[in-house]
Amino acid sequence: MTQIKNPRRKLDGVLLLDKATGVSSNRALQQVKHLFNAAKAGHTGSLDPLASGVLPICFGEATKFSRFLLDADKTYLVTAQLGVITDSGDSEGAIIAENPVPEFADADILRCIAAFKGSGSQVPSMFSALKHNGQPLYKLARQNITVDRPARDIYVHEYELLSRTHDTVTCKIKCSKGTYIRTMVEDLGNALGCGAHVTSLRRVQAGPFGIERCYAYTDLEYIEDLPGVLLPVESLLSGLPKVVLDETDAAAIRNGKQIHITSGALGLVSAFSADNNLLGIIEVCAAYAKAVRITSARNVAQLGVG
Repeated sequence: MTQIKNPRRKLDGVLLLDKATGVSSNRALQQVKHLFNAAKAGHTGSLDPLASGVLPICFGEATKFSRFLLDADKTYLVTAQLGVITDSGDSEGAIIAENPVPEFADADILRCIAAFKGSGSQVPSMFSALKHNGQPLYKLARQNITVDRPARDIYVHEYELLSRTHDTVTCKIKCSKGTYIRTMVEDLGNALGCGAHVTSLRRVQAGPFGIERCYAYTDLEYIEDLPGVLLPVESLLSGLPKVVLDETDAAAIRNGKQIHITSGALGLVSAFSADNNLLGIIEVCAAYAKAVRITSARNVAQLGVG
């Protein structure tokens, strides 16, 4: 007799996972998806196996809005080993150089850190997950293949020295999307003249979500009501202005029609029905445009201001 498989559950919401070290983001996702027996899930922004911390997992409808978290600022705690340079920029790589570490004063380190605050550009590491012709860069790097990578614009909001020893520094960094912390550590090591690599990395904030709200996978295994730990889909949109539409306009949005409003913020807003159900993301603009349904994969509707 053929055994009938347990059907996957349709879940909508966001799990705030505290990813453990030694696990890839994709592996962590698959573990959680299996534990929840979820039909559809995805993570929002990879963390290296070396790194731990905030890894939001989106289920069902939440996956349509994951880009709003991918675009959000992130905050990290990082510890760097001075005087040792690795090919990957972290402790998982091979050591390629060792240098003496001078007797730095705190002021020397703070001066170098200050130079990296604000707007700048960064060339992604060859050991990143970015793809070149469909191949992750880190796979090419492991084959000793190097390709040109265009520099990216980044912004460092905060760069704080938390503690240090003779040959280590621990910092807190709040930065824009697409910023590679290992590259920042390598740049700091170069600025200090001795080189450096990452030995510990923990993401403590991703957009509105802090580490204090996250669940470790080992804790989830003992929770009976797993869906009860999920945040609502709209939690991904807390950074957007909110508009509430009456029944007529809500119905029009659901049916892909254009509507007009008399006031409200311009740009992207989250739209809710009068009974506080999420309708979708709408763009409020001066000129009308066609609206699309929330269930569309292209989940940005547009709204004219009348």
